[in-house]
Amino acid sequence: MKIDIIGDIHGCYDEVKSLIEKLGYQEKNGVPEHPDGRKLGFVGDLTDRGPASLEVIRLVWKLVIQQQNAFYVPGNHCDKLYRYFKGNKVKLIHGLETTAAEYMALSAEEKDNIRSQFMELYEASPLYHVLDDRKLVIAHAGIREDYIGRHGSKVKTFVLYGDITGGTNPDGTPVRREWAKHYRGNALIVYGHTPVKEARELNNTFNIDTGAVFGNRLTALRYPERELVSVPSSMPFIPEKFRRM
Repeated sequence: MKIDIIGDIHGCYDEVKSLIEKLGYQEKNGVPEHPDGRKLGFVGDLTDRGPASLEVIRLVWKLVIQQQNAFYVPGNHCDKLYRYFKGNKVKLIHGLETTAAEYMALSAEEKDNIRSQFMELYEASPLYHVLDDRKLVIAHAGIREDYIGRHGSKVKTFVLYGDITGGTNPDGTPVRREWAKHYRGNALIVYGHTPVKEARELNNTFNIDTGAVFGNRLTALRYPERELVSVPSSMPFIPEKFRRM
């Protein structure tokens, strides 16, 4: 299996298009294809905060649902957008307000289309992907070794939010334990969720969320080569958004 796994996009459509092109994909019939048969993967958080969340949804829906030629797992922002589209009461904060504004500017027909596409994408996708004979796992915020193959509320919370303690930081974000420091599994875990200035490899895990929406870079990990490929962000740089490791 040869797969190029892209970190948290957060509505940075121009950056993901540039990164896919840099990875060697060529557009055919409106979707990117690789001449060597490589496939794309996405660690979730497609939307929110960035300028073109709905375009990112359309692209990933085409790849995963229409072409059945890519892998996607939902992130916590994806989960919240799904609940918003279902009509649940969710607060339009932490970036969802930007996606909601894009959505509300559409015609009724366009709203139905993008809502249907995203809900289909979310509902058809697993909480995490176990690939290549269990040698690779894609999970939005990571996953503990003993959770691989399991489901349930504890696993979902971990995969979407990380190893949270229940406490909050001064900025309102949840306090998270460094689960990767204790990981000893054989499967390579590729994840995002926590922005870092440089992609982080630790104990057979890769954090590839390099904060595209916060002005740094959008990064992909080429598997099985373990090669990192990035493009610069066009967004303003916000240094306080990056986790110190």
